[in-house]
Amino acid sequence: MIALARAFRWKELIETGQVASISELAKKFRVDASYLFRILRLTLLAPDIIEAILDGNEPSGLSLAKLTCREPPMLWEDQRRGYGFAKLG
Repeated sequence: MIALARAFRWKELIETGQVASISELAKKFRVDASYLFRILRLTLLAPDIIEAILDGNEPSGLSLAKLTCREPPMLWEDQRRGYGFAKLG
């Protein structure tokens, strides 16, 4: 999923100080700041969920919209249940 790659790249740019703010990052990539925030939330997903998505083993019906419509649960087990990855972990 391209959005996951973007999320981690953008996170790296922020953490390493290559951009000074979310606003600067949004301007640099010509995206709306609210979209950028939603995509950055993907970095909060459990590592096994990220791996499953990258391997193409996500549950049927899982979409970027579903993953970004709200902040993901902080507990990874809640993420697994909520996004249909209950067998992981």
